[in-house]
Amino acid sequence: MQVYHSEATKLRRARTELHDGQLMTPFECPERVDLVLAQLRDSGVGPVAAPREHGLAPVLAVHDAAYVEFLSTCWDEWQAAGHGGEAIPTIWPTRTMREDRIPGHVGGKLGYYALGGDTSISPGTFEAAMASKDVALSAYEHTASSGQPSFGLCRPPGHHAASDQFGGYCFFNNAAIVAQRALDDGHARVAILDVDFHHGNGTQQIFYGRDDVLTQSIHGDPDQCFPYYLGHADEKGEGPGLGYNVNYPLPPGTDYPTWRERLELALAEISDKQASLLVVSLGVDTFEGDPISSFRLKSDDFLDMGRRLASLGLPTVILMEGGYAVEEIGVNVAKVLQGFQGA
Repeated sequence: MQVYHSEATKLRRARTELHDGQLMTPFECPERVDLVLAQLRDSGVGPVAAPREHGLAPVLAVHDAAYVEFLSTCWDEWQAAGHGGEAIPTIWPTRTMREDRIPGHVGGKLGYYALGGDTSISPGTFEAAMASKDVALSAYEHTASSGQPSFGLCRPPGHHAASDQFGGYCFFNNAAIVAQRALDDGHARVAILDVDFHHGNGTQQIFYGRDDVLTQSIHGDPDQCFPYYLGHADEKGEGPGLGYNVNYPLPPGTDYPTWRERLELALAEISDKQASLLVVSLGVDTFEGDPISSFRLKSDDFLDMGRRLASLGLPTVILMEGGYAVEEIGVNVAKVLQGFQGA
């Protein structure tokens, strides 16, 4: 399997995350990339290549232009305003406030464009997000030209990024960018299957009213975990998209046999909707040892997961999302890819 990776994805090295009432070093760190790369090389999954640059046009095909401009200037604006730490929002246009005006001050813009206070903007954030979508698009181009599967070692991840909001460590929605590119290339319908522990709220929001992208997510029940306000089973799409958004929320402590039942339902739905390309948002934070999830998948379960994903027989692009059990993250990613290749 062809793997794509860019050292530029490690330019974002945030120092600050608000978690459990404490400011701490983020779980999403550059070392994740090194651990995955090392295991992929040790396991012989496939060659690793650098991506080519794709510019901003594919980003602007799914993201709001003002939002993209904000991300590109936020860190400089934050420093110019005299702030010493990293850029973290402290106020949002909540239910009792106006949502139709974007403040001029960077502190107000942060709240307008942020999903929550978990994710800081730090030096290198925009550059890393640009490299991450280049990794995703290069992986897609390989699959499009060869018909062979590919893996994009994306960092930052993308599935929480909505059309004009960042959060959950995500800035550009890599899976959505790839899906839109595939549609522009002539695919009639693309399936995005999100297997990260956390719901892919951004992917759902971007395609919620459309029937050319089938979005499915198997995740922790939002009644109990991030992102809380999206990801319920009754969210099925709207307008032309009705029936093209499917959520499978599961309770804390879910084991692989239970999780696998939802995967089989999702795979059947992809076949039924006649998608011609599969994009997998691969989070391995469903692992039993992950520090910010509550599922109970074991390392060998990821091997079976990969085999089942391959059973569709579709051209497939697999993109990295979450996974924070640092010592096991590389093993679990490699097992998914090995399983997909029939190992």
